[in-house]
Amino acid sequence: MPETRQPVALLEDIPRGAGRLPHGFQMDLHSHGQGQLVYAATGALATTTERGTWVAPANRVTWTPPGFQHAHRFYGETDVRLVAIPVDLCGELVTHPSVFAVSPVLREVLLALTDRPETRPGAYERLRAVAIDELVDTPEQSLHLPEPADDRLRAVTDRLHVDPGHNATLAELGRAVGASERTLSRLFHAQLGMSFHRWRTILRIHHGLIHLTGGRSVTETATICGWSNPTSFIEAFTEVIGQTPGRYQADLRHELK
Repeated sequence: MPETRQPVALLEDIPRGAGRLPHGFQMDLHSHGQGQLVYAATGALATTTERGTWVAPANRVTWTPPGFQHAHRFYGETDVRLVAIPVDLCGELVTHPSVFAVSPVLREVLLALTDRPETRPGAYERLRAVAIDELVDTPEQSLHLPEPADDRLRAVTDRLHVDPGHNATLAELGRAVGASERTLSRLFHAQLGMSFHRWRTILRIHHGLIHLTGGRSVTETATICGWSNPTSFIEAFTEVIGQTPGRYQADLRHELK
């Protein structure tokens, strides 16, 4: 997958926080003195911290509090919108990186904050207050993929990152890394807060979003990501994302018009 690495300053200097980034645009680890909302109005983005990776398609917005080291990678031609949240307002939002659903109201507010010139004093601050209110009232919908500290478990997750479509069982993966299935199952719950099956499903949904954003068909994406048939993929995708992969792609095409 092609990468376009750019200095942090280039992303920060996007006029009024809006701009188009090419597929594969990648920012290395950095942090901000303020909080930051990053919204991909089209395309998708992945935000990575020491706690794992969050993916945000066009119906979600990422939130990174002040001081958190993080990196970004963008998929598809991304219409990215950036909104800085001053430190004195960050207390109203969660204190950890997260992803929130974008309601129709929040979407229009984010677009207005990054598109319109401020014609009346205080208009920007009032719109930003609406965005914060929307986020406070919206439950987190984090497509969060945590990463382990245990070396044995990390050896397993590293293998799956390389090939998310690989259908090895946990017992087979355990034999490859020198750990029992029982031990690995316990570690998944203790360190990652979820089962092996759930973690791999989220990993595959991450990759599925990227492939769908890049224009692959639902059937192709299902096969590449390891589902035995498109129906199983559609069911898993809908449960995690809240819409079918076909609807997701249709929305992407609509936003690009």
